[in-house]
Amino acid sequence: MSIASRISKVGGLTLVSRLFGFIRDMLMARYLGAGMAADAFFIAFKLPNFFRRLFAEGAFSAGFVPLFSRLLGKEVTPESHAAAEAFAGRVLSVLLPVLFVFLLIMEAAMVPVMLGLTGGFEGDSEKFALTVELGRLAFPYLMLVSLVSMLAGMLNAFDRYGAAAFVPTLLNFFMIGALLTAPEGEAMARWLAVAVSLSGVAQFIWLYVAAKRAGIHLKLSMPKLSPDVRELLKVVGPAAIGAGVMQLNLLIDLALAARFLPEGSVSWLFYADRLNQLPLGVIGVAVGTVLLPSISRLLGSGDTAGANAQTNRAIEFALTLTLPAAVALIMVAPEIIATLFERAAFTANDTAMTATALAVFAAGLPAFVLGKTLTPGYFARKDTRTPVRFAIVAVVANTALSLLLIPHIAHVGLAAASTLSSWLNVAMLYWGLHTRGHLMIERVTLVRTAKALGAAVLMGAVLVGLSRLMADAFRTDGLERIATLGLLVIAGLVVYFGLAVLTGAIRMVDFRRMIKRGA
Repeated sequence: MSIASRISKVGGLTLVSRLFGFIRDMLMARYLGAGMAADAFFIAFKLPNFFRRLFAEGAFSAGFVPLFSRLLGKEVTPESHAAAEAFAGRVLSVLLPVLFVFLLIMEAAMVPVMLGLTGGFEGDSEKFALTVELGRLAFPYLMLVSLVSMLAGMLNAFDRYGAAAFVPTLLNFFMIGALLTAPEGEAMARWLAVAVSLSGVAQFIWLYVAAKRAGIHLKLSMPKLSPDVRELLKVVGPAAIGAGVMQLNLLIDLALAARFLPEGSVSWLFYADRLNQLPLGVIGVAVGTVLLPSISRLLGSGDTAGANAQTNRAIEFALTLTLPAAVALIMVAPEIIATLFERAAFTANDTAMTATALAVFAAGLPAFVLGKTLTPGYFARKDTRTPVRFAIVAVVANTALSLLLIPHIAHVGLAAASTLSSWLNVAMLYWGLHTRGHLMIERVTLVRTAKALGAAVLMGAVLVGLSRLMADAFRTDGLERIATLGLLVIAGLVVYFGLAVLTGAIRMVDFRRMIKRGA
C-alpha cells in the first residue's frame, strides 16, 4: 500500500471522527455556551489531554513505534513478529504500573494542580471547586488512552490503520450521548467528564479486540528494565521533554487566559482551536501516523533515498490539502462559526470573538501540519534530542509573544503567538534535517506547492465575494444558513480543485499512480 493511500485511509477515518466532533462541539456550544461551566470543563479536559499528547501520542509513540517497526523489519516474518510482540509485552509490563501510580498521585493532588493552572480564578471558589471535581472525573482517561496509543502503534506498524484511526470517534459518541441526556449547566459538565473516562474504556476494548484479530498477543510479566526497555526509555526521555515543552505551550496559554482574560476567553479559544484541528487532525496527524513507521522501516533496510522520497510525497500531499483549508478558514471564519455554533447559549459576541481567533490560528495551520510531517524524520533516526532544542526555543518565543500581545489584542494574542512560534519551529525542523542531508526538497515538490498556494488564494477571493452576496442568509439561524455554508464549501472545493488540476498542482495521472504503485 502506497503512502498516499495509507494517508488517505487514516485521514478519511479521522475525518469521520472530526465530523462527529463537530456535532459534539455544536451541542456543547448550544447547551454550555462560553460561561462558567464551559470554561471549567474545558480546563479539566485539557489536563488529561495535556498528558495524553505529552506521553501517549508524543514521547511514547516517538520511541515505541520506530523500535517496534524495526524489529518487525521491512518484510514481516514469524520470527520478527514474535520478537516485536515480546518487546511490546515487556514494555506493557513496565508501563501499566507506572500509569496506575501516576493516576493515583494526580487524583490526590488535583487541588494544587488546578490552583497552579488557574490561580483559583481570582477567588471564584464555586468555579474552582467545579474545575477540580471535573478534573478528577476526567483524568482516568489518560491511563486508558495511553494503553490505546500503544495498541494503535502496534497496529499501524502492521499496516492496519483502520481500527486505530476510527477509535477517537468513540470519545465523540460518549460525549454526544452525555450532551443529549444530561441536565443543563454544571450537571452537564459533570456528565461530560464522566463520559470522557468511560470512552477510554471503550477505546481500549475496541483496539484490544482489533489487535487480537490481527494476531497480536501481549503477555504481561513482572516489570523489568530489560536492555530493549532501557533503550526505549533513553529515547522517550528526550522526546517527553520535547513534547512536554510544546504541550507546556498550550498550558501556558490556558493559564494566561484563565488568569488575565475575561470569562469566556478559554471557551472562545477552545472552539476556534477545534475548527482548526479538523484539517490538522485529518491531514497532519494522518501524515505523521503513516510516515513514522514507514520511514523507520525504510531506514532500517538502508533505503535513505526512499525515505527522502516518502517525505517529499508526504509534504506535497499535506500542503495540497492544507493550504485551501487554511485560506478558507481565514476568509470566511465568521460565517463558519455563526453557522456551526451561534444559537441558544452561544451569542453573536461569542461568534465574533471565536472567529477572530480562528482566522489567526488558521494562518499557522500549514506550519502545524508541516511539523507533523518533518518530525518523523528525526524520530525514525532515534534522534529525539534535536526536536527538543527546537521546541524549547519555540515555547520561549510563544510565551514572550503571548505576554507582549495579550494587553493589546486579548485572547487573539494567544492565537497569534501560537501561530508565529509554530512557523519558527517548522523552520528549525527543516533546517536541521536539510543541513544533515536527511531531507532534500525536490523541485517538483516546490513547484506543485506554489501552484497549490496560487489556487488556494484565488479560491479565497471567490469565497469572500460569495459570502458578501449571501450575507443576509448568514444573519438567520436554521436550514437556510446551513445550506448557504454548504454552498460555500462546494464552491470552494470546485474552484480550488479545478484550478489545481488546471495548473498541474494536482495531476490525476500521478495521483492514481501513487495510489496504485506507491510514492
